[in-house]
Amino acid sequence: AERIFAKIEHFAGYGFNKSHSAAYAVISYRTAYLKAHYPIEYLAALMTNAIGGKVEEMMKYFAEARDLGVSVLGPDVNESEKEFAVCGGNIRYGLAAIKNIGEGVVEAILAARNRGGRFQDFEDFCNRVDLRVLNSRTIECLIRAGAFDSLRHTRAQLLDGYEKVIEVAQERQRERDLGQISLFEIMGESEEGAGRGPSALGLLRDVP
Repeated sequence: AERIFAKIEHFAGYGFNKSHSAAYAVISYRTAYLKAHYPIEYLAALMTNAIGGKVEEMMKYFAEARDLGVSVLGPDVNESEKEFAVCGGNIRYGLAAIKNIGEGVVEAILAARNRGGRFQDFEDFCNRVDLRVLNSRTIECLIRAGAFDSLRHTRAQLLDGYEKVIEVAQERQRERDLGQISLFEIMGESEEGAGRGPSALGLLRDVP
């Protein structure tokens, strides 16, 4: 027994390290291949894997992308997916990577976009996305992150009046949930077009 244990002990001195070295070599080869032939996809996957981790780790990948000439585009409610994704030769920031934006919020946004297409403006976003999932703090985080920059209003305008727009949209969603349909909707006319009052976007003060 002592002789056998001595052989095991001797093997443990180098066999364990060699096995790990071989495994790391395989991983290094595969990741090097991906980085060489699919650099954008590879970086997008690394950034996705770093969601929720240390900021330093994410910044390291951002720097690597910059060195490779790849731009990391900001989050956008009309373009972003849940995770980091390839977008026209660049990488689009994932909605789930925005601070204080939970998985349920992202799924609600993507579900509304998949059902009805691109959001036309902030009011359209609030009317179509389930506001039982989104709250004021979540929407403010989206605004500050620039997720609405491609739409009609500036961040300053949205921050100044988004709560009023949300209130109007919440009331409309409550009416839909209760099955209340206006006469103009039955006739196929919008409330704005029928003279029922201004759009909720009119509540947003013009801010330079």
